[in-house]
Amino acid sequence: MRDLLVGVFVLSGFAALAYLSIQLGGSTYSGPGGLLLYASFDEVGGLAARSPVVIGGVKVGQVKAIELSPDGDFRARVLMDVDENLKLPDDTAASILTQGVLGSQYVGLEPGGSETMLGDRAEITYTQSAIVIERLIGRVIQSLGNSSDGDDKESRSEPGDDG
Repeated sequence: MRDLLVGVFVLSGFAALAYLSIQLGGSTYSGPGGLLLYASFDEVGGLAARSPVVIGGVKVGQVKAIELSPDGDFRARVLMDVDENLKLPDDTAASILTQGVLGSQYVGLEPGGSETMLGDRAEITYTQSAIVIERLIGRVIQSLGNSSDGDDKESRSEPGDDG
């Protein structure tokens, strides 16, 4: 009996190590999948293969690949593998969103109201690119710099200085 308990304990330890190795390695269970969809974005930010694809906060698939568009327009083309049982209208929108302020990025789908459905390997035309935090911070700093320059000009041209 004692040997059996030791054996169960050792097997539980190996199972826990295997689970942690899979989780830390980035491998996840991909779910049902089967419907491949494309979407092109100007900027994908930190989106990576195996990032989740969600509708209303529920995971329905994952990003399968990211590559440059073959059209030569230098846009990023994202291939998504979503649940084949989903009936997505052809006016579905895809956005690259961020979990929290500095969290990982994922693709959010917003189904439209069209009665025509997307088929396998269809292109989602309504897309919104990722917001890059570094660019936002740069714009804020630049606008603050421009506004402080404007304040200096206003302070130099006070009404009594004209002459």
